[in-house]
Amino acid sequence: MKNSIKTTARTGGILYLINIVLGFFAIGYVPGIIIVSGNPAATAHNILLHEQFYRLGLAAHIIILLTNIPLAVIFYQLFKVVNRRIILLVVFFTLIGTAIESVNLLNQFASLILLKGGHYLNVFTPEQLDSLSYMHHQLEASGFNLALVFFGSYCILIGYLIFRSTFLPGTVGMLMAIGGMCYLVNSFSSFLFPEFAANLSPYIQIPSGLAELSLCLWFLVKGVNVSKWEEKANARRIGEA
Repeated sequence: MKNSIKTTARTGGILYLINIVLGFFAIGYVPGIIIVSGNPAATAHNILLHEQFYRLGLAAHIIILLTNIPLAVIFYQLFKVVNRRIILLVVFFTLIGTAIESVNLLNQFASLILLKGGHYLNVFTPEQLDSLSYMHHQLEASGFNLALVFFGSYCILIGYLIFRSTFLPGTVGMLMAIGGMCYLVNSFSSFLFPEFAANLSPYIQIPSGLAELSLCLWFLVKGVNVSKWEEKANARRIGEA
């Protein structure tokens, strides 16, 4: 059990690191190169000029979404000894957020279809196609903020479980909860007060990124305190007996 739970935590750290690195590339770096705010023509030009780079960002984003599923299983294995109901909520929030984000990627593929489509798109002028393509990127941004509502909820709940766990540092749990609140503030401000939200980005996302990086590195470097985890597991078994 000792080696098993250490391996589980380290595997979670590796998956989380893949998630963070590819997330920075696909969600941060690639759009920064491709998207020109308020300029559909320039954005369309960049997509066609850097098409393979754009597609690489999409592939990286898909890998991120794939890592979320085993991560949810790993979190359940680690934290079911703390509170089974809450970790189930974490799993469901993670899976729903992942499903929304997965479907939302269709908006990025739609831009490619519009800009590289066949003769059936000849009814649109190039300017109209550029605008339609840009509109899909705006929809993608809204869909991503919707997914962040669920990931923010996941962060708050996992932060609470970490704080209560004793086998991981309470400070990391507090950081995760704060990061989750930042995700929620970012999303709901974008829904309710878009101009205000524009001023928050990207600063509002820094605490979230630092929190998730802290948890990732702790899993990789320290793992979990196995004796404390086993205490929780034994207490859980006695309570259920």
